Amino acid sequence: MYTSKLTLKRRLSLASTVLGLSLADLKHEWILTLCLILAIAAIVAPLLLLMGLKHGTIWHLKEQLVQDPKYREIRPTQVRSYPLDWFDRLATRKEVAFLIPTILPASSMITVMSPDTGKIRRGIDLIPTGANDPLILENGGEVPNANQCVLTSVAAEELGNVKVGDMITSRVTRYRKGRREVATAKLKVVAILSPRAGILERIYVPLDFATAVENYREGRAVPELGWAGEAAAPYLSFDGVIVLLPEALAPIQRGDLTINTGLTDIKNLNSEEFQSLTGFSLISNRVAYHLKVSIGGSTVRVNSLVAVKNKLRGRNAILLPYVAPFEVFLGEDLVRVFGLSLSSQQAEMLGVEPLPWKRFSLKRKSRRSPKNLNQVLLPKSSVLPVQAETTLRISGKTEPLLFPVKILDKGFSHHALIPIELAATLRTGIDRQIIYDKVQNTFLLSRIDFRGFRLYTNTIDDVHPIYRVLREQEIEVTAQLESIERVRILDRGLTRIFWLIAIVGIGGGLLALVTSLYAAVERKKKDIAVMRLIGLSRFDVSCFPIYQGVTIAILGIMVATTTYFLLAGVINYTFSSDLEMGQKICHLSSSHLVYATFITVVGAFFSSLLAAWKAIQIDPAEALREE
Repeated sequence: MYTSKLTLKRRLSLASTVLGLSLADLKHEWILTLCLILAIAAIVAPLLLLMGLKHGTIWHLKEQLVQDPKYREIRPTQVRSYPLDWFDRLATRKEVAFLIPTILPASSMITVMSPDTGKIRRGIDLIPTGANDPLILENGGEVPNANQCVLTSVAAEELGNVKVGDMITSRVTRYRKGRREVATAKLKVVAILSPRAGILERIYVPLDFATAVENYREGRAVPELGWAGEAAAPYLSFDGVIVLLPEALAPIQRGDLTINTGLTDIKNLNSEEFQSLTGFSLISNRVAYHLKVSIGGSTVRVNSLVAVKNKLRGRNAILLPYVAPFEVFLGEDLVRVFGLSLSSQQAEMLGVEPLPWKRFSLKRKSRRSPKNLNQVLLPKSSVLPVQAETTLRISGKTEPLLFPVKILDKGFSHHALIPIELAATLRTGIDRQIIYDKVQNTFLLSRIDFRGFRLYTNTIDDVHPIYRVLREQEIEVTAQLESIERVRILDRGLTRIFWLIAIVGIGGGLLALVTSLYAAVERKKKDIAVMRLIGLSRFDVSCFPIYQGVTIAILGIMVATTTYFLLAGVINYTFSSDLEMGQKICHLSSSHLVYATFITVVGAFFSSLLAAWKAIQIDPAEALREE
């Protein structure tokens, strides 16, 4: 252990001795050393300057593209339908920084008034925005919340130089049933964007407000804003219809029920099949037929029921449109429900107890509102307690639809019974998103698609991949591809020129260093032989030219770096009037300088290997022969 430590200590001492001798030799021949240092600096300094100009210019151009969100924007050029799940899928891509739907152009033009200045501007473009909108955040704004908005600088100026914190009034007009109607809403200005955000008069609002404007323009009501109109009530969907007749139909009459009714399949139902579907028994003096659409997933609408009813006029038929039994939670209890609505006469004909909610009307004006459908009869074998009030929730839906209901009593079916209108509404919720509006006490259809979008990528390099994805989906879009590609072409061209010059310059410099170090070893054969005589090994003397080469390279890169900083400062000062604050046209990062130093030192190391090999070949006896 002691011996190994002593050997290591001696090795370090010898290395220090050789290093000292090599530095002393460089100092002794200072004129030659200075020439080599300046030669390396003369090669490296212009390369650093060229690299600084390349990097600074490209960085400046890229910074302009990256800082301005419009270069990262991809816009559709045609109006088409974009389903909600399309937005969900595209937003998950790593290249997408921001994606939000937009409304129809015909609905986006509104009138804005400033109560403080008295200015009125018509035809201001209404644009939806949301969290992380780069156009807002990177142009001096903040994303607006409910009852707030952001204005472009042009819009603020046209409204009489509206300022942040001011209240403005938006006015939306429409024509409904031959009358002109106007709806207004007050919005607080939370930001005014810089002129870079655009030269058009625009107002940015939350998506909910923008869609409310579009809904109002289309004639629908917006209860959260107090705007009157028609409710977007969901249509009724049925899985089929059961026809009960006192006598069987002839084959030609059966076939007639599938002609021009939208129903394509008809078959007889026996008592077991009828009971399995409805949960109660079929009376013996009735014949049951089951009609449905044979195409998978297709539902039956009210117009098909009307057509069937007309064909059965005068036959004393009972039509039972149905929705296949499904599971719901009544509070915390899971039950299987079936939709059924019967008049007192129909209930008597079927031999069942009258239902509290009576019959179902095919006429739209005669249908009951949801507040009259909130009743449930429990299965006849149920052990659940009768509750005055509870909540109905469909089992298995990711977004629960909550509807308040009253449990009246136990019914006559093995299933829980609800009005068929309620069951048909819930069936529509399988194909369309529906909500229950507590304010209006009604069901409403949620939006299923939009007609446009605003999309921004994370970087300009992500624009082309997303552009290609959208074009593959046959979506016509536009993007700043030409501007981005021009910067890329310039970057590639300057890189090729730099490396061409660098290879020639560095190659020449390394060749000069190799010959200089090799010649130095030739001149100092006697001195190196003496070093061998006094006890230095072959390895020690081989390090002599390597130490000198690395030292010359380090001093050369120091001079080159100093020269670069001086010239870069002059260049940046010369062009400072054409640049924004903090921008530089000649710029290198610290990592670039580290790489340049590393490459120079490594190049000097390999350049000195030939001289090191020559030093190893020198015989100690040559020192004696010289004497």
